[in-house]
Amino acid sequence: MLNTDDKKMIIKICKLYYYESWTQEKIAEKFNVSRPFISKMIQKAREVGIVEILVHDDSHQTYELEKGIEQMFNLKQVLVVPTRDLNNELVTSAVGKAAAQFVQKLIKDGDRIGVSWGNTLYHMVREFPLEKKGNVKVVPLVGGTGNERTEIHSNQIAYEMAKKLGGKCESLYAPSIVETEQLKEQIVRLPNIASVLAEGEKVDLAIVGIGNPYSMSTMERFGYLTEEVLDELKELDVVADINSRFINREGHMVSHSINNKVIGIGLESLKQTNNVVGLAFGLHKIDCIKATLKGGYIQMLVTDEATANKVINDR
Repeated sequence: MLNTDDKKMIIKICKLYYYESWTQEKIAEKFNVSRPFISKMIQKAREVGIVEILVHDDSHQTYELEKGIEQMFNLKQVLVVPTRDLNNELVTSAVGKAAAQFVQKLIKDGDRIGVSWGNTLYHMVREFPLEKKGNVKVVPLVGGTGNERTEIHSNQIAYEMAKKLGGKCESLYAPSIVETEQLKEQIVRLPNIASVLAEGEKVDLAIVGIGNPYSMSTMERFGYLTEEVLDELKELDVVADINSRFINREGHMVSHSINNKVIGIGLESLKQTNNVVGLAFGLHKIDCIKATLKGGYIQMLVTDEATANKVINDR
């Protein structure tokens, strides 16, 4: 049993430690005792019930979803963002913020980071904290020029991310998709384009969006996909695009001329990258995510709770 003086001492220590976030070293200096003594008092407080550790686990279900998807698709890591009862705008913000924190922890000094394009990457970068890293460079993995919604283009995303990290960035001054395969071959041979694509092949970390070509498609809105092309892609059972390449339900890149007109690193190169994070959320992305996971293009996934639940439970 603790006497009154010991109990008062322990309460004072715990208030400094838990309420005011003092380190054990600082508390030890204040009371002129050793750090192990403070550690022992904090442990004692738990044992006798002075301190109770309560974890508000609203995320138990999301944890189960994360582990389920990781095991089902042999992924390194999955982040499922709790989004129950949030409207669409708040879901977008929550996923962007969570993705930013997730990616930030993956980045090390000296890393080369590749980024694709799209709304989800834009929201991630907008929420990205200012945290300078040493000798970091951000590289666009796919072209994307034009005057419409420039904030979601790969060059702008690379620039904004590099600014947040205090690093450098490259720019890929080319469209995502060009009119002919011959034009594509001419453009990728240009020295300034070829050098950026070569850097994209060697990134330490890639962050890519997963698109649905038929629903809320950025590529369709930008005029890259005509009705005729969309019909042809449907005939090939295409369900998703990654880095502006189109894949079918089984995760295979389809044999369509549009895949040969893309200026950016290919999906086989993406597979060779050790750390690829895929960002996608919303129920219209379920088949897209499944196809991407089946194809083995990403090792990490960030999505929302409702989508994750469908991915793992809808067979």
